[in-house]
Amino acid sequence: MKVEQLYTNCLAEAAYYIESNGEAAIVDPLREVQQYVDMAKNNNVKIKYIFETHFHADFVSGHVDLAKKTGAQIVFGPTAETGFEIIRASDGQEFSIGDLTLKVLHTPGHTPESTTYLLKDMNGKDHCIFSGDTLFIGDVGRPDLAIKGALTQEDLAGLLYDSLRDKILPLADDVIVYPAHGAGSACGKNMSSETYATLGNQKKTNYALQALSKAEFVKELTTGILPPPAYFPQAAKLNKEGYHNVDDVVRQGSRSMSAQEAHERQAKGALILDTRNKSGFHKGFVKGSIFIGIDGGFAPWVGTVILNNEQEIVVLAEPGREEEVATRLARVGYDNAVGYIEGGFEAWQAMGFELDFIPSIGAEELFQLTQVNEINLIDARKPSEFEAEHASIAVNKPLDFIHNELSTLDKNERYYVHCRSGYRSLIYTSLLKAAGIKDVIDIDGGYVAMQETAIPVTDFSCQSES
Repeated sequence: MKVEQLYTNCLAEAAYYIESNGEAAIVDPLREVQQYVDMAKNNNVKIKYIFETHFHADFVSGHVDLAKKTGAQIVFGPTAETGFEIIRASDGQEFSIGDLTLKVLHTPGHTPESTTYLLKDMNGKDHCIFSGDTLFIGDVGRPDLAIKGALTQEDLAGLLYDSLRDKILPLADDVIVYPAHGAGSACGKNMSSETYATLGNQKKTNYALQALSKAEFVKELTTGILPPPAYFPQAAKLNKEGYHNVDDVVRQGSRSMSAQEAHERQAKGALILDTRNKSGFHKGFVKGSIFIGIDGGFAPWVGTVILNNEQEIVVLAEPGREEEVATRLARVGYDNAVGYIEGGFEAWQAMGFELDFIPSIGAEELFQLTQVNEINLIDARKPSEFEAEHASIAVNKPLDFIHNELSTLDKNERYYVHCRSGYRSLIYTSLLKAAGIKDVIDIDGGYVAMQETAIPVTDFSCQSES
């Protein structure tokens, strides 16, 4: 028996490879599926099933392409309706993978079709569960992503309460919990950085598995949920209805084009997406482009701040990373990349096309400015980060909701922007520039650097109740 977790850090997503006696199965595959085909070929086994725990909203899964490449059957849980052929498994149905058995446990709550798969070893002993977004390490799935008809998020939270207590808690403590996500995913509120644990551990430490009444659980689960990233509904739709072949999408996005063609496409409405490192972008960039560095939380931020996933995207990338960018765009359903600029920023610069710049200052210089001037300081971090501790003069306008914040900003004012360490603030300032707010300054090192200065801080964690 072989069970392997395949974790993708930038999406905080886990897929799983199961193998036994010449057969294999994949749980919640990424969209680029050749890796699974190669694993099976190298191990001389046949992929028999593709198990999906639910209609994912945060990434486009690879079930459709993987089924076409391998002939494997796609399995969803009860109530799933799709635009392609699947096995709609019933609660309690079992599937064989070599000497192993996978049992379907319908666990609605995160979404109506959400399903946990219980893997039994060759002796019939419960070995692990692939819990999808039903149960994370330290958390459970949010109940507001699949509201339909008369169902409210409170209704779905109540279903999840029952699912956990009827289907998950009765399992033995030594069963391993393999979830679909870890810390950093927007599919829960407060996931652990651990990517798996025993169920016994979770029974002791996960708030959602404690002795709560249903009313207490529903209140806890539905309090403090931030709006989901804008791309979630479209990604879920693609997972449900189907999508373009990923190889074709990546091939299109990896096509080279001249700076002249890129300039012409930009003039017709294409977005130039700069994925270089921060230092390169600070030295100069294509006017009107936006920065989302490939070495940060690239794909989720693309889905959060690029609202139109049909707008043409022209990529400006570091040499040799163009295909990687196209692949990671496809992971979140941005199939609209039409190529990259051959020669990168230098080629654009050589043509004499218009450039732009975002100044950067250090935290100590920021502190000195605050001593003699009133400034507009934007904290681009999440509300929870801001509420824990922030510079007293800062205003929280999170990058997550920047498009709601743009109308509150005066295009004639100067804005200083910081995040935790400098990645999000550069995305933020590039978006401000693209929106016509010309006087923006990025804080190098972000709040981490600011903490080393005498900038006054409001720390809610240290305030006692009155």
